[in-house]
Amino acid sequence: MPVKHREFFKKQVCAMSIEIEVLNGDASWAQVHPLFHAVWPPEVVATLPWAGITFANPDLRVLVLDEAGDVVSHVGLYRRVITWNGQKMNAAGIGGVLTRADLRNRGLATIALNAAIQTLRAEDAVNFATLFCEPDRAPFYMARGFQPFEGQVYIEQPDQGRVRFEATAPYVHDLKRSAPTRGTLDLCGLPW
Repeated sequence: MPVKHREFFKKQVCAMSIEIEVLNGDASWAQVHPLFHAVWPPEVVATLPWAGITFANPDLRVLVLDEAGDVVSHVGLYRRVITWNGQKMNAAGIGGVLTRADLRNRGLATIALNAAIQTLRAEDAVNFATLFCEPDRAPFYMARGFQPFEGQVYIEQPDQGRVRFEATAPYVHDLKRSAPTRGTLDLCGLPW
């Protein structure tokens, strides 16, 4: 079955009816691809600090859909065993947070992010969540419970192996336990 987990919520946002779905990451790529291309077309991605980095595909995607069924906001969810200061633990990644340009500042990303955190908490198998963002977006995430991670982060890249990740800043969010805010995180794979 292509859908791992599906939840539906109906909300009214600025006189707009929306639906939230939590879907299998790979199976829902075709549905979200137009939004990614609109928000991050190749010519824009080429100018960003994370241009040229290979990212993991999400395990799940939180999609906010408008009345027509079009995806207007997205959050990717990743689950993985990582290490913090050499100790293995279950962690979640949050990435690919984006909203259609004409619908920004209406709370859609907050709704999607809240649904992502609720999904991870309901699974009760993940200790904490991490995400990476550019400095101008940090206040948004900090206002929603994320804290800066002050330490080193390592990732894998296909042609380089294990490398330090410094393209964007790491932030953590408490889930099952308090998230570490210092030390060394190794994502033990591609970043999200």
